[in-house]
Amino acid sequence: MASIDPTPTSDYRGRLAPSPTGYLHVGHARTFWTAWERARDAGGTLVMRMEDLDPDRSRALYAEAAIDDLRWLGIRWQEGPHEGGPYAPYVQSERRAIYLAAWRTLLRRGYLFPCRCSRKDLATALGAPHEGSSPASPQSAGKLEPLDDEPIYPGTCRHFQARATQIPGQTAGGVETPEGFNWRFRVPDGEAIEFVDGNLGPQRFVAGVDFGDFVVWRRDGVPSYQLACVADDAAMHITEVVRGADLLKSTARQILLYRALAWTPPAWYHCRLVVDDKGRRLAKRNDALSLRALRQRGLTPETVLSAELHVEA
Repeated sequence: MASIDPTPTSDYRGRLAPSPTGYLHVGHARTFWTAWERARDAGGTLVMRMEDLDPDRSRALYAEAAIDDLRWLGIRWQEGPHEGGPYAPYVQSERRAIYLAAWRTLLRRGYLFPCRCSRKDLATALGAPHEGSSPASPQSAGKLEPLDDEPIYPGTCRHFQARATQIPGQTAGGVETPEGFNWRFRVPDGEAIEFVDGNLGPQRFVAGVDFGDFVVWRRDGVPSYQLACVADDAAMHITEVVRGADLLKSTARQILLYRALAWTPPAWYHCRLVVDDKGRRLAKRNDALSLRALRQRGLTPETVLSAELHVEA
């Protein structure tokens, strides 16, 4: 059984951050195992955080299954929803106050603007797929924006400022809560965001070209993945983020948030993505390679983790 020293010998803090919107698949297993290995080798702490902000797809069933499947693999962590710890709660749906504080800081510092565009408005303005995603693709079917496939925003509402008197429908009394608008982060157009990934090497994305003004808070009162992830990793003192390579572009966005909030970003380590025999990325909607299905077929953790699988180039 895998384990981590219950008494860390270093300041390293890593995390596991499953989203309970379906059963974990073998690609998740490989990435989470890497996160565990890096925390173990560093003599550090591993944190379990349940990222359940999608109200339409998150299920308690999937949250418990994720914890059970990771324990079946042999992965253990020191802080989490059941273990507790100094930065509880470890479930995102219970951490709204932290996200609101970050939103208010960004608003006060002038980084945000309110966007009243509907999905239909954006689809009409854009007129074509952007960033490798189309409005009808399965990846964009949920209400939350796809993690790394949010279309480049056309700038329709960019002229609005964060002051209440310039926000449609607001009074001069001030903006205390984000409900009613999609709040977007105004990116520095043309600026290159560069970082060195611990696994994939130097990375470079240009704001306004590779990604545009991105949502940090949805009109229905839910913070975006980008804001919640940054606020949680900072609050939990995460020193290295280990996750899939599909989130490389999100890292550029999140670096901008760290800068705007005057927080120190963690180190980054992105794992190559596992693909099926047709070269397609694994997805939760396809249960064939879910850990739950593999367990039911009698496979062992050793088999799942050691099997020869294709990865994206």
